[in-house]
Amino acid sequence: MKKTGLIAQMFILTALSACSLAPQYQRPPMDIPGNYKESGIWKRARPHLAEVNRGAWWLIFADPELNALEEKVTCDNQNVKAAFARYQEARAQVEIARSYYFPTIQGIFSSSREQASGTVANKDKVSLFSDQLIGANLTYELDVFGRIRNLVAASEYRAIASADDLAALRLSMQAELASDYFSLRATDASTRTLDTMVRAYQRSLGIVTRRHKEGTAAEADVDQAKEQLDNAKTQAADIRLVRAQYEHAIATLIAEVPANFSLKAVRFKPIFTAIAPYYPTTLLERRPDIAAAERRVQAANADIGVARAAFFPDFNIFAQAGLESATFKNLFKMPSLFWSLGPAALAVASPTASLTLFDGGRLRGLLHEAKATYYETVANYRQTVLSAFQDVEDNLAAQRQLQEEYHTQTAAAQAAKRAYIQAEYRYQTGIDSYLYVVVAENIALRSELSLIDVAARRQLATVRLIKALGGGWNT
Repeated sequence: MKKTGLIAQMFILTALSACSLAPQYQRPPMDIPGNYKESGIWKRARPHLAEVNRGAWWLIFADPELNALEEKVTCDNQNVKAAFARYQEARAQVEIARSYYFPTIQGIFSSSREQASGTVANKDKVSLFSDQLIGANLTYELDVFGRIRNLVAASEYRAIASADDLAALRLSMQAELASDYFSLRATDASTRTLDTMVRAYQRSLGIVTRRHKEGTAAEADVDQAKEQLDNAKTQAADIRLVRAQYEHAIATLIAEVPANFSLKAVRFKPIFTAIAPYYPTTLLERRPDIAAAERRVQAANADIGVARAAFFPDFNIFAQAGLESATFKNLFKMPSLFWSLGPAALAVASPTASLTLFDGGRLRGLLHEAKATYYETVANYRQTVLSAFQDVEDNLAAQRQLQEEYHTQTAAAQAAKRAYIQAEYRYQTGIDSYLYVVVAENIALRSELSLIDVAARRQLATVRLIKALGGGWNT
């Protein structure tokens, strides 16, 4: 009869274990627009881009050196490795949480020789004896109110969030590398233009100095020519400093010592690609930082279930079985079997329940803390979404405006170059002096510097837009 009642109790407790006290999760509502404000009219990306791996978005720039560097930052960057270690830690927490689904079994073994006191009341008849014991204890918690399931769910959501953090950091490092690389290439182009400008100002200074000696130019003209030359030399030196810093930054990103790393100067060939962003609603699934923020909301929601379950009884099963004898010879014989009934049971599992009757408000405080943490994660999620939309809108606007700037500055640079060619022609035919040629050349070089700057900013805006959209797109 007792055994039947015990089985009935366990059946009832097992049936109750389907209960969960966590609130039903719903994605925090957001006011999502139907289209991006700054998208304008964008043509679709070229069909072959659909074949590019979404993770290797930098392949669209068709730069083999950039491709090689991106592979290194993906594999060798120390921040990425640290994020991967954090992901492994989160996965280990999942393993720990899942272990509560199973009973804990501990083996027991002892061997002792004891001497009892002979001067106490009710002394033992046998004062000197041996004791050999071998057995096992079993402890198991019935998940009646879903504490364990919510604990596991919370750890799993945090592990997924950690994986999303890893993806977000990897994307950030890849975008930073591409930005630094294109900025470095822009400094290469600017360096060549500034060096040409220095030579032009040197020729201008020579002409003005000669004219001053001849009495046809004032001393102020000489000072002005020197000022222009020195300013150009300063700019040329400063752009070399900027290039060195970009090179050092790239070395750090790919986990190399800057002293052992260098990039040969090459011509800057910007590649502009039209990007067709998805509708704003898809950004919630594409951006890894948004995904991580939502997973943390889900984890906090499960934590509320854990905090609520603490108000209800804990149902545990304890079992103990073993063999005990005064000698090893009799240890494994049937009479050596020991057992007892109650909280610690031998050969029989006995469910017990424990309930906190008074704790001074500790459980209530823990529940309030869990709810506050949930609302904090909801606010963080919404802020992440808003920041993501801002990133996309900012870079869509930058692409559109910089496209216009690039066209107008290209026209200005071409006009300045034509003026320079005309000045050279007029000088060769004796119409104007060589000073006019130098002035026209300087104007053309300044326009070229501005064009390089706009082209670099436009390409960086493309990289930032790809990052803002989550690392790639399909046609």
